[in-house]
Amino acid sequence: MADSSPASTPPSTRDFIGYGRDLPAVRWPEAARVAVSFVVNFEEGAEFSMTDGDTRNEAIYEVIDGQPVPDRCIDSHFEYGTRVAYWRIADLFERHGGHFTLSACGRAVERSPWLARHAAQAGHEVSAHGWRWERGIDLTLDEERLAIDRCCTAIEAATGRRPVGWHTRSNPSPHTRRLLVERGFLYDSDAYNDDTPYRVAVDGRPHLVLPYAFDTNDMQFQNTQRFDTGDAFADYVCAAYDWLWREGGHAPRMLSVGLHLRMIGRPGRIGALERILRHLHDKGGAWVTSRERIARHWLAHTNEGSTA
Repeated sequence: MADSSPASTPPSTRDFIGYGRDLPAVRWPEAARVAVSFVVNFEEGAEFSMTDGDTRNEAIYEVIDGQPVPDRCIDSHFEYGTRVAYWRIADLFERHGGHFTLSACGRAVERSPWLARHAAQAGHEVSAHGWRWERGIDLTLDEERLAIDRCCTAIEAATGRRPVGWHTRSNPSPHTRRLLVERGFLYDSDAYNDDTPYRVAVDGRPHLVLPYAFDTNDMQFQNTQRFDTGDAFADYVCAAYDWLWREGGHAPRMLSVGLHLRMIGRPGRIGALERILRHLHDKGGAWVTSRERIARHWLAHTNEGSTA
């Protein structure tokens, strides 16, 4: 079969090397082996809903039959996250200790400011997850700029503090990081390519990336059915932690666990989060903290240049 690849590979900004085996000599606080970041996604009220005047309804995760009319079924799936699930998650962290990052859409915060306020008062980070629950790549430059600013304004109004972290739903635009750097963001999580934080250069300025993860993420309950029970999710996350714990004896490793209110907060799944928190405690070596604290620790203990 003929080789259809171009005669020469065009220049690329992609980085296939990263740190390799030469990771920075960073240790986490109190000799922890793994920095564990629970990211609780708060999107309820920012999804598309014809009930709210949008031209379409949200059509992934819980829905299999998209409706061309206002859909109280899907609306109520999202409402479950704020009405019931948040309190289950918050109570577990209060009992087991540690802090999470509430990755919040600005419109969701504007509609339920009490939730972001409670999280902030409990010591959790409230980071930015867009204005609407929408793909960054679909926005024009002006639309994206406005979305970032509106999200920041809503979070600051609810919590008294501007967010320092960002995560785009799905694919960010070519402008996203530049807009974040211009606004003084400490980090973004728009990458899935490492188990360790790293810096990139954005218009000649250093910027920190805290990689996120889709495998250790409860979205797989509905997006792909990779996890059919809470135990399957807990087993997978605990196995990931155990392996990173082994590497954490000589390398600064980080584990991201993605959670969604309306997913992990269901009574048949919340036990998985409790199992994970217990495993981290029993195994030891976990620094269960916010992404902001991880970012600030990394910046304070490294001076490496860009990896991109």
